[in-house]
Amino acid sequence: MENNASNNIPAKERKVKGRVEIDIQKCKGCELCISSCKENALSLSDTINIKGYRYIVANNDSCNGCINCALVCPDAVITVYRTHPKKKPVDITPTDIKAQIQTMISSSK
Repeated sequence: MENNASNNIPAKERKVKGRVEIDIQKCKGCELCISSCKENALSLSDTINIKGYRYIVANNDSCNGCINCALVCPDAVITVYRTHPKKKPVDITPTDIKAQIQTMISSSK
């Protein structure tokens, strides 16, 4: 049996995606969020913030919106937004809607 990782099979499309926002000026770079992220979507920056700390940066392409990072952040500087891939709109309007409205108007008089 061959390993799927070596076959260049594309990653499965997620039902829910996430977007992480980090207040980098308040982040102390404690790395608790990095260890809690199962998708490896967070990393330590190469630059420092105004307080002199290396802060956390997010790769939102990998985020699945699990919010583990926001839950473990001791300074509450992480916000996670969940997004759903665009679904095709379904028209649920009955084909005889005009007739139904006319009937309702006539019966109310």
